[in-house]
Amino acid sequence: MLHFVVSATLLLVSGASGADVSLVGRYTLPAEGKTYGGLSAIHISDDGSHMIAVSDRGTITQGDIVRDQSGQIVDVIVDAPVKITPFPHETRASLLDSEGIAVAPDGTFYISFEGFTRVGKFTEVGAPEEVVPITPEFSGMQSNAALEALAIDSEGRLYALPERTGRYDRPFPVYRFDGTRWSQPFAIPRTESFLVVGADFGPDGLLYLLERDFSGIGFLTRVRRVDFDAATSETILQTGLGVHGNMEGISVWQNAAGETIMTLIADDNFRGFLNNEIAEYRVDG
Repeated sequence: MLHFVVSATLLLVSGASGADVSLVGRYTLPAEGKTYGGLSAIHISDDGSHMIAVSDRGTITQGDIVRDQSGQIVDVIVDAPVKITPFPHETRASLLDSEGIAVAPDGTFYISFEGFTRVGKFTEVGAPEEVVPITPEFSGMQSNAALEALAIDSEGRLYALPERTGRYDRPFPVYRFDGTRWSQPFAIPRTESFLVVGADFGPDGLLYLLERDFSGIGFLTRVRRVDFDAATSETILQTGLGVHGNMEGISVWQNAAGETIMTLIADDNFRGFLNNEIAEYRVDG
């Protein structure tokens, strides 16, 4: 039986953000004739020229990104989606609610799933899923609110967070997999009614946590930057109501000029009045 270690440390929210965050550009993936949708996670290549996006319907969509001289996205050439082959190579919908993605330096990538809560390992796009060992803690998560965010650090350790915690005063647990077992070394306090939807480690070694709120007439987007070593977090981006759509995925990378870029992607929920928008922000400081 897999041993699960709990040693949670609550992270304290710091004061004013030390980062200057500015919008670089926005791009909406074409709706005409598209075969993809529900994009809930994204990974951008180191040079910003390629994306891998995961749909919550169990597919992977890749695309080549065309940028102008200023670095703004002017086109994305999207490949046809590839169906995820879940263990044990079945197609039940409960096995295909894919939500988060983390890509290792060697190209191996991991996807977190709701439905049957787990993290899957894939050697390449189209390869069958290899299941990462599962901790009993995953089985008690809320339906359709389980492992929404997934990230991998410079040491190859996976970090997974659920979308909800069951109570507004209950922090988000941070589960970490070291290649052998899961533990919960950290927890991030919940504030307001924002929910976790994505995460990625930036080139600075800090975790960028994407959160979303919905007011009934539109979405709000927030990004908190978490320093596990210092046990602090800070809000570096919070948009107004309706500035963006249903942002669910985040990838943090560094461009050729050495600037840190946050790429966010919106889930259209397969509804005509929403879209798969990509927005990019530059982080200074």
